[in-house]
Amino acid sequence: MRTLRIIAPSVAMDAELNDSDTANLLWEALPIESSANPWGQEVYFDIPVKAPSDNAQSTVPSGTIAFWPVGCCFCIFFGQKPYSPVNVLGALKGDANQFAKVKEGETIRLERGQ
Repeated sequence: MRTLRIIAPSVAMDAELNDSDTANLLWEALPIESSANPWGQEVYFDIPVKAPSDNAQSTVPSGTIAFWPVGCCFCIFFGQKPYSPVNVLGALKGDANQFAKVKEGETIRLERGQ
């Protein structure tokens, strides 16, 4: 499995990426920096990846990381149901609720893990 490192001012956590086509596109685009948008029990942000719906899910468990094809956004779920179906990319390797600390507009970074 490939490890993705997610870094924000108040939290840093690893996630395991699956082997989906969308996860492969994300991996090739790393590193990525964007501006965080908290929404309920989710943090999402724009990323420079475009991908079609790829076995998109309308509900996901807490700790899921996903790609929202409609908005070309990376999503971190810690309780929120997706606004619309998302391509599941993998899962966090820690307490997803830590992402509740992320504030609007903070810089969030995705990079390849160790």
